[in-house]
Amino acid sequence: MVYLLFVLGFIFLIKGADLLVAGASAIGRKFRISEMVIGLTIVSFGTSLPELLVTMISSVNGKPEMGLGNILGSNIANILIILGVAALVRPLPIPRDTYFIEIPFSILAALLMGFLANANIFNSGNSTIGRQEGFIMLYFFILFMVYVFVSTRTRKTEPDKSSLIQKPLLQSIGLIVVGIVGLYFGGGWVVDGATEMARTFGVSQGVIGLTVIAIGTSLPELVTSAVAAYKGNTDMAVGNAIGSNIFNLLWIVGITSVITPIPFTDHSNQDILMVLISSSVLIAAVIIGKRPGISRWEGLFFLLVYATYLFSLINR
Repeated sequence: MVYLLFVLGFIFLIKGADLLVAGASAIGRKFRISEMVIGLTIVSFGTSLPELLVTMISSVNGKPEMGLGNILGSNIANILIILGVAALVRPLPIPRDTYFIEIPFSILAALLMGFLANANIFNSGNSTIGRQEGFIMLYFFILFMVYVFVSTRTRKTEPDKSSLIQKPLLQSIGLIVVGIVGLYFGGGWVVDGATEMARTFGVSQGVIGLTVIAIGTSLPELVTSAVAAYKGNTDMAVGNAIGSNIFNLLWIVGITSVITPIPFTDHSNQDILMVLISSSVLIAAVIIGKRPGISRWEGLFFLLVYATYLFSLINR
């Protein structure tokens, strides 16, 4: 049954992503909101639900290291796998605000979490993300959402004249809800199946959190960004990946640590360093090209970097 649900999970992920992109795009066209803003908010929230579920359940069940590994591993996968695959589908142009504001903000979120965990401001002698640190991270998440709200006034798009028939608002919302439900159950079933297979082969819990579960919970972002890129919604594909990283670090870790402390280890610091390296690779790709964006060759390079990371992780 677990393996059957594993296969059904992929079907739910693909269809859920398709419905989510369709509904979000329709709302963006209706209110003339930029696809980047839609990707940074509605789509990022929906595709981050599996990470939220896995992290909270792992922490409450006394396995916080698996939950933290899931978050850091997902953020690495969001940049190297998701943007890499999406760029292979269609080259991804990066808007000016994204590489000047959103990408640096995601780097700031990673640095903030590392600082709060290692500085021991509120937990003397213990490298822990506790309730106080969680509230600080939620505060920065609120600042990010305020920025997104304000940016909706400047990031307007012209109505899509190619669509003669616009979807009613309730229908668009319904597509988003059904898509999120599909992503939620699909992501959960895929993770359960992948975790069971990993345990069958005797893989450690730490590796499961950083690899199998991280990739599994990132599948909604992967499928959503790939579908968005295929449909030409490249801004939504990029916004989904970057927005999910910010959601994961500030919102999910913030909420989870308010409920239960999350211990931090030396390995966690190494993984945060990898998050920063992957972000640096993204920034380098934006700068090197003739125009800000990720080409197909750069997308392939992203995937090679991730494969190298997996090899080093297994050896660790």
